Amino acid sequence: MSNISKGLAAGLVATIALSAVMVMKATMGFMPELDLPRMIAGMLGRADMPAVGWIVHFLIGIVIYGLAIALLDARLPGTGHIGHGVLIGVIGWLVMMVMLMPIAGVGLFGMQLGFMAPMMTLVLHLIFGAVLGWFYGQSAWGQAPTATAESMA
Repeated sequence: MSNISKGLAAGLVATIALSAVMVMKATMGFMPELDLPRMIAGMLGRADMPAVGWIVHFLIGIVIYGLAIALLDARLPGTGHIGHGVLIGVIGWLVMMVMLMPIAGVGLFGMQLGFMAPMMTLVLHLIFGAVLGWFYGQSAWGQAPTATAESMA
């Protein structure tokens, strides 16, 4: 399997994991104002169609982050895929906080939503990045992924 294919697959798996956490957060009623798919849909002028936000959310996770891990993993310092995924996730979080949150109308770092907004989105990006790097580090599609000391470094 090519690195690009592995990256896209890792992006899909990480986006599914992230989405599950986001749905759990919403189900528990925790920070309902931090509805990222609805914010994305709103930025696209489709606030009435959260499905549009979910589609874009999946495209970003699969394509942008999948390509990022595939193209950057071998170039990043260290040898741990999980660490590389987390670094990519943190970079994505910074882009979101500095560029996308202001575009969404909630200010730099989303501070108009309160102090918990940047913290919650950071945690979500850390989870996403760890899953992205971990899955990317697996050698073959269809193999049961296993955690190794190297993949965790």
